[in-house]
Amino acid sequence: MDETRGILRRTADHAADFLETLDDRPVFPSVTVEELREKLGGPLPVEPTDPAVVIDQLVAAAEPGVVAIPSGRYFGFVIGGAVPASLAADWLTSAWDQNAGLYVGGPSASVIEEVAGAWLKDLLGIPQGASFAFVTGCQMANFTALAVARRVRVLCGAKVHATVTRALRLLGLGTPEIVAADDQGRMVADALREALRDAAGPTIVCAQAGEVNTGAFDPLPDIAETARAAGAWLHVDGAFGLWAAASPSLAHLVAGAELADSWATDAHKWLNVPYDCGLVFCAHREAHRAAIGVQAEYLIRGDEDTVRDQVDWTPEFSRRARGFTVYAALLSLGRRGVQEIVEQTCAHARRFADELAELPGFELLNEVVLNQVLFRFESDERTDEVLRRVQESGEAWLSGTVWDGRRAIRISVSNWQTSDDDVERTVAAFKDAVYAGQAPAR
Repeated sequence: MDETRGILRRTADHAADFLETLDDRPVFPSVTVEELREKLGGPLPVEPTDPAVVIDQLVAAAEPGVVAIPSGRYFGFVIGGAVPASLAADWLTSAWDQNAGLYVGGPSASVIEEVAGAWLKDLLGIPQGASFAFVTGCQMANFTALAVARRVRVLCGAKVHATVTRALRLLGLGTPEIVAADDQGRMVADALREALRDAAGPTIVCAQAGEVNTGAFDPLPDIAETARAAGAWLHVDGAFGLWAAASPSLAHLVAGAELADSWATDAHKWLNVPYDCGLVFCAHREAHRAAIGVQAEYLIRGDEDTVRDQVDWTPEFSRRARGFTVYAALLSLGRRGVQEIVEQTCAHARRFADELAELPGFELLNEVVLNQVLFRFESDERTDEVLRRVQESGEAWLSGTVWDGRRAIRISVSNWQTSDDDVERTVAAFKDAVYAGQAPAR
C-alpha cells in the first residue's frame, strides 16, 4: 500500500497546486485542440506505465487545457465550484468505490442519501413525505420525474429548458404544447388557464423556478392552483432556482413550489459539490417507486421497511455514491452557509448589473432577481466582439446566448469563491473590452 499512499499524496499535491494558482491562471486556456491531441494522443502503449508517471504525465499534458471552473471568475452557464469538504468527500467516494444501487452494495452510501435527502427537503421547502433520488443532473432528474408522471398531454412555458423537452423525447412523449411567456421568460398564468380549460386527457404542466437566462420564476402559486383544478400533474424544473428557498430574503420567489407533484434541481450548481449530482423529488412515493423500481431474482434486496435500496428511486442501476459529497457540503456549510452562498452570489449579480450599466451601449435585459445578469450592447456584432475580448483576456469567462432573436451575454454567479475582487477584475475586463482602441469617456 505504500505505492498507493504515495500516488494519492502526489495527486493531492497536484490538485492543491491547481487550486492555489487559480487567481493567477487565465480562466479559459489558450492551448489549441491540436496541441492537446499531440500531448495526450499517440498509440496505446504495449507495456505498463508506472502509476506515478501516468499521473505526472496526465497533469503536464491535460492541465494546459483545463478550464478554471473552480475560479471565482468563471461565470459561464450556471456552474458552481466545490466547497472543500465536498471536494474531499468526492475523493473518499472514489477511494471507497461503493456501488450505490442496493443497500447491500454500500450501507453507508444508502443511509447517507436518506439523511441528505431529508436535509434537502427541509432546506428547499419540499414536503417531508416526498420521495427522492440522487441522479447525474437535472437532465436525469427531469427524466425521472416525468417518467413517474407519464401523462398524455404536456404543457410548458415558451422558455422551457432544453433538458425538459429532451426528457419528454426520451420518454416518447413527443413535443410539448407551448404556453406563452412574458418578456422575462415567465409562463403567463392566464394563458395556462386557457390551455387547460378544455383539458383532453391526463396532463403534465412543467413550470420553471429560475429561467436559465434571466433567473425569472414562473408564477408558481397561480400555476399550482390552475394545475390542481384541472387535475394536472405539476412538475417544477428548478435546476438552480429552487435554492432560493434557502434564503429568507429570496424564498418568496419559490412560494407555491411546495404544491407541486415533482421537483428537479442540481447540487452541482448552487450547493457547490463536484460534478455530477442532480436531485429529483416526488410527492407520490408509490408512483415514484412503481415507475422506476426494478426486480430481479439475483438482486439481494433489503427489507423495504428498514433500509433504502437506491435502485428503486433512480433510473441508474450501478451508480456512484453521490450522497457523500452532498452530505459533506451540507454538514460543513449548515443552513446558514448555504444561505450565505445564495445571497452573496445574488448580491454580486446585482453589483455586476449596476457597474456594467455605466458602459456605453450597455442594455440590461432582465430584472436581476437572482444570480443571472442578461445584457447586450448596441448590435449583435458589438455584443459578440465585447464578449470575445473579455474571454480572450483570460480575466473571466462567461457565455453568450440568444434572447428574443438577438445576441446577448449572460453572467451567472454561482461559485462560492466569487469575491468582490473577482467582480472588480471582471468589470475592469469589460471596460477594457468596450474601450479597446479608444480613450474612455471622461
